[in-house]
Amino acid sequence: MFSNKPKEGAPAAPPPAAPAAAPKRAVARSSAPSIISGDLVVQGTLSSSGDVQIDGRVEGDVHSAGLVIGEKAHIEGEVFAEDVTVRGRVQGSIRARKVLLCSTCHVEGNILHEAFAVEAGAFFEGNCRHSDNPLADESGRKPSGYERKPAQPTNGFGAASAQTVDLSQPQPAVAVAKAV
Repeated sequence: MFSNKPKEGAPAAPPPAAPAAAPKRAVARSSAPSIISGDLVVQGTLSSSGDVQIDGRVEGDVHSAGLVIGEKAHIEGEVFAEDVTVRGRVQGSIRARKVLLCSTCHVEGNILHEAFAVEAGAFFEGNCRHSDNPLADESGRKPSGYERKPAQPTNGFGAASAQTVDLSQPQPAVAVAKAV
């Protein structure tokens, strides 16, 4: 009744097909992320070739493949990752291929990204700029125009003016002479 031999006169069953090989990923990630729990404070740089979930406080830079910043998390430092989801607080710049700012996040710093999404209600103070390779080393790069510099008062001709004028007081008339 149950045998591996085909019955006489019955066609043999075809051999089972080999499963197709899955495409290999460029970055090998472990199955479970590294977790910084809510009661943990880390001082220094975190570096991981896999995924990291931060629910605590990090005072330093974070480098990882994937990063999830939980609602109660606080990072004071720079973030470098392939994929970043921010639900908590970040004070520092973010450089990532994909950045998602969730409605509960509070980000104070510049973002350099390849793909960028912001949910309604998210707080973001800083500049964001697209880059084809946001994780590339830019140590030799000239400073960008995103930094705030106080405006210098001028006299209208590009030179700095040392004189201040109180407009609440009456001002004398200015005579303009024409050279003939």
